[in-house]
Amino acid sequence: MPASFFYLFSALAVASAVMVISSRNPVHSVLFLILCFFNGAGLFILLGAEFLAMILIVVYVGAVAVLFLFVVMMLDVDFVELRQDMLNYLPVGGAIGLIVLAELALVAGSWVIDPASIKTIASPAPGGVSNTEALGRILYTDYIYYFQAAGLILLVAMIGAIVLTLRHKVGVKRQDVSDQVARNPATAIEIRQVKPGQGI
Repeated sequence: MPASFFYLFSALAVASAVMVISSRNPVHSVLFLILCFFNGAGLFILLGAEFLAMILIVVYVGAVAVLFLFVVMMLDVDFVELRQDMLNYLPVGGAIGLIVLAELALVAGSWVIDPASIKTIASPAPGGVSNTEALGRILYTDYIYYFQAAGLILLVAMIGAIVLTLRHKVGVKRQDVSDQVARNPATAIEIRQVKPGQGI
């Protein structure tokens, strides 16, 4: 039974990954990307790494892929016009692609696993403890300071992104709490005498 689910999830993940790069509609590409993430999460569950499966669903599907989908749908980019100018950048893009391919070949050709590194692999999770609980114990005991530092860095990055993208529009009415608290009937009410048959 696990082998059949493995082949099912693997086939769907490969097929959806191919459809991501072959679909002409970018919205369809993002939807196939979400399907690929779900199949990857299924493979993680089969491997006993339920925490990674949850992170893949919550972070990538819930944030990244949905953000891509909304950006693509909201921008309404004319992809036909972009494809017309694609041939102009094809030589530069091809040269960069060849350079990256050569670098990957050099890395893969010189990659050797050190036998001493196998001895440094951490021991597996103890019996009776789930993968998520064992990871939580390690993360919040041995690496708590690194975890808090990473959280502070992400908080500063989020505040910086908000400050950089915040734009105050001119002419927009905003709430002033001090003026509202200091109001009295003399400043809040204006009585006008309107004659019969005339507007204000």
